[in-house]
Amino acid sequence: MILVMDSRSSDTDLNTISEKLKNLGFELEVSKGKEKIIVGIIGDTRKLLNFPFHSYPGVIDVLKVLKPYKLASREFKELPTVIKIGDASIGGKEIALMAGPCSVEDEEQIYEASQGLSKLGIKILRGGAFKPRSSPYSFQGLGERGLKMMSEAAKKFGLLVITEVMSIEQIDIIAPFADILQVGARNMQNFMLLKELGKIKKPVMLKRGLSSTVEELLLSAEYIMSGGNKKVILCERGIRTFESYTRNTLDLSVVPAIKTLSHLPIIVDPSHSTGRKELVCPMSKAAIAAGADGLIIEVHPNPKMALCDGAQSLDLNDFGNLIKETELVAKAVGRSLNNIQVTV
Repeated sequence: MILVMDSRSSDTDLNTISEKLKNLGFELEVSKGKEKIIVGIIGDTRKLLNFPFHSYPGVIDVLKVLKPYKLASREFKELPTVIKIGDASIGGKEIALMAGPCSVEDEEQIYEASQGLSKLGIKILRGGAFKPRSSPYSFQGLGERGLKMMSEAAKKFGLLVITEVMSIEQIDIIAPFADILQVGARNMQNFMLLKELGKIKKPVMLKRGLSSTVEELLLSAEYIMSGGNKKVILCERGIRTFESYTRNTLDLSVVPAIKTLSHLPIIVDPSHSTGRKELVCPMSKAAIAAGADGLIIEVHPNPKMALCDGAQSLDLNDFGNLIKETELVAKAVGRSLNNIQVTV
């Protein structure tokens, strides 16, 4: 349920009705806009059927959220959510860049990648320690040892860390080393995992499933948010279609669609969606033009020697060129890359 109040309402007006609703056992999410104040009411709102909302000063209207996803909906929270982590932010005017190798392979590799990315101004290091692979014979990651390597390299160069969690049991192992926990496409509807991630205080990046609809993506986000964790980042990583030239089909229409339906930030993964390094830069620019809040890109010091996903990984030089080109698009749409100083 949504309570709409006049933006000119005093703090006393807002606090009076807020305290009454809290005393009745409801949680509230308040979003203040220029024209109105939106108060999201969380709980069993059937108890409020006879509540005298309009007897309180400043109340304009009371609305039911009709969409199956409540907390993630634009109706529930009018202003876009901006998730701040250290000196980086995801959402808002700035566009976040996350980059790094598909998998942590050894100390030298992750050190070289971290050093190079830091010099380019990147703030968020991506890297896999636990890797879900289609083949059981493919490299599965270094596990906790890889986490420690990545964490040490990130700390040395002042980087934040995003890495994938595959199961409930891994949350406690990964959380001490990660600033953002990633849920991969294969786990988008692992509802038990999502519920547990709703209990943690760290941001969660939720990738769209291989054949999932926009509504299914938002309902999965709802599982995390309903558990108490409102720091959810959505990610479009391509969906499965009949096309075989690319690894997946990058559905960029989902970006403006999410902007219409939800307040949550959405980033794009041009590496996994295309599977071809020559397509990563063009699709990165297209994603920013479409309104994406960020990009997550696979970058490896030596892609030809990568233990996984080398064909879609950029080297540090190519990634530097990508930054310059995407910054031009960002400026054209009135945005900028997050904390990155670019010389074009």
